[in-house]
Amino acid sequence: MGQGPDVTDALNPRTRMLLEAPIAPTLLRLAAPNVLVMLAQAGVGLIETYFVGKLGTDALAGMALVFPVVMLMQMTSAGAMGGGIASAIARALGARRREDADALVLHALAIAAVFSLVFTVGVVGGGRWLYTRMGGTGPALDAALTYSNWVFAGALLVWVFNTLSAVIRGTGNMAVPAYVTVLGALVLVPLSPLLIFGWGLIPGLGIAGGAIALMGYYLAGSLMLAAYLWSPRSLLRPSFAHIRFRWALFKDILRVGLVGTVSTVATNLAIGVTTALVGGFGTAAIAGYGTASRLEYLLVPLVFGLGAPLVAMVGTCMGAGQRERALRATWIGAAMAFAMAEAIGLWAAAFPGVWLSLFNSDPAMLAAGAQYLRIVGPVYGFFGLGLVLYFASQGAGRLLWPVFGNIVRLVVAVTGGWLALRWGGGLAAVFAAQGVALVLYGLVNAWAVAGGAWFGPVGRPRSMAGLLRRLPQA
Repeated sequence: MGQGPDVTDALNPRTRMLLEAPIAPTLLRLAAPNVLVMLAQAGVGLIETYFVGKLGTDALAGMALVFPVVMLMQMTSAGAMGGGIASAIARALGARRREDADALVLHALAIAAVFSLVFTVGVVGGGRWLYTRMGGTGPALDAALTYSNWVFAGALLVWVFNTLSAVIRGTGNMAVPAYVTVLGALVLVPLSPLLIFGWGLIPGLGIAGGAIALMGYYLAGSLMLAAYLWSPRSLLRPSFAHIRFRWALFKDILRVGLVGTVSTVATNLAIGVTTALVGGFGTAAIAGYGTASRLEYLLVPLVFGLGAPLVAMVGTCMGAGQRERALRATWIGAAMAFAMAEAIGLWAAAFPGVWLSLFNSDPAMLAAGAQYLRIVGPVYGFFGLGLVLYFASQGAGRLLWPVFGNIVRLVVAVTGGWLALRWGGGLAAVFAAQGVALVLYGLVNAWAVAGGAWFGPVGRPRSMAGLLRRLPQA
């Protein structure tokens, strides 16, 4: 893997912080701007949904059809492959392989270019087939295709933005991506309704306007992130001069990123198939489920806000050989993520109308969405648990079990939902299968990490008590 550790190279203060500072305060300090950035990024999608909802139930249903595919791209670029990028850079810095860390930036951008092309060709070319299979018909299908074609034509912008963010987070710097994302979200708030509805001499573009505004956000953000990364303030020093791609560096990213992509596909496939199952109950049911499940998608960036610094800390500690510290950080992060996700889920189950009525007032849509939140919301904590352990496993470079946990979720959600319809269980039974799937996802990941999955075959989690006794020392 290129150069070995340079023992004469003094550790950067940020790297030293990840290796030596108290764990819980450090995670919270790093997570604060990252949660802010993820809230802003999630807000970008919610802003669009809010204004598109004003166009009517058909437009909202169209967005619901496209949303799992958009989130597949988002979660692949920012979470799966982005986690592989951040993990590779963190491990290289932890092992004091500075030249490898610099070179990984251009390798990451090359990967982003290839994956963005796959999404553009696949979704623009096959969108009609896909959204029809998910239950889209008539005006809802037309809205889905309009929005989808604009977004996926600009897939490269999304991939570059999330790749550069991951590169910077891999150095332990969570603030710069946060500032860029928040600033972009503030610009998007007036830009999105302006392009959707029009004003003065600017014509209203409908649902296409929301997609165009979103692509403008990613373009501006990518330029700002690149300006920082190639400035003297950046810890890394990437250069296009004398580019020499090395398979070893591609492999360092892809061995985590590709496995993570399988997990991401399973997550979004579970929601996409459920959307298709719900589609049998009509357009309003699709809109209700799609709007309600956006809250689950909102949990992804929130947990990612905590998971991204966990990737950096675990990766740096593993690169430096500090395995016990990596595990302590993981369980502290897991406790935080469970508590946060569970609190949100319980609130949503108790007051579903507060969330749903932000986007539409159709009684049938509200009823379907409320039913989902009352059934699935109380187990959101297990989703947060499984997801943050997935991010920690990215940092460790060990993703087999988190992927298995997501496949278990997919099988239970899809099989359970299909059986529910076959046996006449209705929407409630379909949603119940989703809840059981989330619980299993969290438990499988927790059992695997506690059983030593990062260091060999999984056994009984006998060391759990010892790990918990050490938590106060962090």
